[in-house]
Amino acid sequence: MRVAIDTRKIHDFGIGTYIRNLLRQLARIDRETEYVLLCREPDLGIAAQLGPNFRSVREPSPNYSLREQIHVPWILRRERPDVYHAPHYVLPALVRCRSVVTIHDCIHLMFPQYLPNGAAYAYARASMWAAARRSHRILTVSEASKRDILHLFNVKPEKIVVVYNAIDEHFSATPSDEHVARIRERYQLDHKFVLYVGNIKPHKNLVRLIEAFSQLRRTHDDLKLLIIGDEISKLPALRRAVHRHKLHKYVRFLGYLKDDTLTVLYRLASVFVFPSLYEGFGLPPLEAMAS
Repeated sequence: MRVAIDTRKIHDFGIGTYIRNLLRQLARIDRETEYVLLCREPDLGIAAQLGPNFRSVREPSPNYSLREQIHVPWILRRERPDVYHAPHYVLPALVRCRSVVTIHDCIHLMFPQYLPNGAAYAYARASMWAAARRSHRILTVSEASKRDILHLFNVKPEKIVVVYNAIDEHFSATPSDEHVARIRERYQLDHKFVLYVGNIKPHKNLVRLIEAFSQLRRTHDDLKLLIIGDEISKLPALRRAVHRHKLHKYVRFLGYLKDDTLTVLYRLASVFVFPSLYEGFGLPPLEAMAS
């Protein structure tokens, strides 16, 4: 059997974690199925790290682009997989093989005000509708997301399979004292801090987090706030909020960090906070509890 998986979003925060853990666990339990990974150029070496039954093919199309609507089906016709897995909600119309689509949440349809314009909303709705209707099976990550999919799209409940997200086991492993000391020194963590881990997007409610942190510092002036996730440039209102409340010395944006660093930061934090307005699942709280 041959299974093709789109891995172009492997470095994203939420979906990227999903893809990385999916590949890692497939490599652990399955040495017989042939897996064809659609990858960007820098990630072509991933397959070699997973096992001899994994193979990478170059797929340079940007996500959510017109090019992927043509080039992904062309790759699939060439590779002839038995099943194609799209780990997000885009399933190009020209894909002819059997397909499985993971719809993590319906955030773009539940909160259209966070999209840049009406065209983006129309694209998201059309893409998600097509994926839900044309795929042979829909995977989703929670009963809440399944209810949203059933509410928004006319699909049969038995077509949707809920497979809960799980953390990687290393979040439950206690890091060595030496590793903790290195992370503490590298990031100069000689103070108490509040920790947020996740994407930098409007529905994550981070501007409100900055406002709350500003009030908290009135009685806890020794606290700092660490925000782990995407580049802050993705949400200009967040930077403005930091400067409006004069918190630029107390709020640190560390960008994307590897899991072995996150495991330490979870343990060193005084408080983990996750103020999101909507989640299909929300892995960071689970990781924090495991840590």
